[in-house]
Amino acid sequence: MLGTLYVIATPIGNLKDITLRALEILKVADVIFAEDTRVTQKLLTHYEIRVPVRRYNEHLPKPAVEEVIRRLRNVENVAVVSDAGTPGISDPGSVLVSLVRETIPGAQIIAIPGASAVITALSVSGLAANKFTFLGYPPIKNKRRKFFAELKNIAVHPIVIYESPHRLQKTLEELKGVFGENNQIFISKELTKIYETNFKGNFAEATSYFTGNEGKPAYAGRGEFVIIIP
Repeated sequence: MLGTLYVIATPIGNLKDITLRALEILKVADVIFAEDTRVTQKLLTHYEIRVPVRRYNEHLPKPAVEEVIRRLRNVENVAVVSDAGTPGISDPGSVLVSLVRETIPGAQIIAIPGASAVITALSVSGLAANKFTFLGYPPIKNKRRKFFAELKNIAVHPIVIYESPHRLQKTLEELKGVFGENNQIFISKELTKIYETNFKGNFAEATSYFTGNEGKPAYAGRGEFVIIIP
């Protein structure tokens, strides 16, 4: 007999965007593995959940995986969460799940679905999303030029990527170089939060709109971005 690994989606901003089922599982879990324990602790404190939290990210894979496997073999219930959204979507949760499947194939792994930034952005974009290509975050250094050059050859649109604030302008310039400044783009920023911004226009307009100057309504210095290329 083995324990159960629960892969739990958490809010991407607004703490109310968590399912009742997710709260139920988090409350009865024996341990929670989190991408960043400080971020997850804020959510747990908000809902008065007192369960031990351990750290799991790309820098600490082996010790965490070993502990997860040991706990599952001890018939404990283990929850894994990311900082925001669904584990495994542009975060290291997929590696943990994969290693559990390889090491103890009999372990039950259950998804507790919920928020996902890519789906949330697509839902308000007005674009048909019966099929799309999701590529996560562009490379920071190596293979970055190749990454953007190959976007032109992707047949399935819309194309969705993530980007951080301090690389947004650079990414917009690189995308503009591939698709042209008049190509349309949809950008979501700080989804579900107080300063949520949804922009639709061309690349030239987007570069101007998300300026780096403080005081602008769409100041790019905060929040994470979802970029959609129709």
